[in-house]
Amino acid sequence: MTSFENRGARWAKGLFAVLLAACALSPLARHAGPAPTATASPEWPTVWEGRPLRPLALSPVEHRFASRFPGHIARLTDGEQVLVLREVREPTRLLHPAADCYRGLGYRIRNAQLETDGQARLWRCFIAERDGHATRVCERIVDAQGQAYTDTSSWYWAAQFGRSTGPWQAVTVARAL
Repeated sequence: MTSFENRGARWAKGLFAVLLAACALSPLARHAGPAPTATASPEWPTVWEGRPLRPLALSPVEHRFASRFPGHIARLTDGEQVLVLREVREPTRLLHPAADCYRGLGYRIRNAQLETDGQARLWRCFIAERDGHATRVCERIVDAQGQAYTDTSSWYWAAQFGRSTGPWQAVTVARAL
């Protein structure tokens, strides 16, 4: 390979890396609409699957994201798993699959599949791995009528076209393996 070809290959790889980073960070970009209006925070659950929950503080990045999110975000734990609860007031692309967030943080995603829990609720679950650590992550979205979605794109279009009404509750549960 000539020096010119080598530089071109490096340039293409660098551009590809920049594009990947832009895609990973695009959900965090400020959306172009009016700023969310302040509303009272929902009453978050205090118990999950029979175990008491305690609130966890949002990180500075999560605070910045929450300031633009059309709804409310809470992080809670029962001591074994972390729940991220989001009350969503309007259809938004800021609500995106958890796998996208984990990939953007450098995790490898495997075993993505739909699963039914002990209460007959359908969840989208996967294993996220990074640096020898694995986390099992499951997520779902439920509308005001109790209709559930395991795919954010399906939820978004149903909400956008009025086939699903809010507020919606998006639940992501993560447990270290």
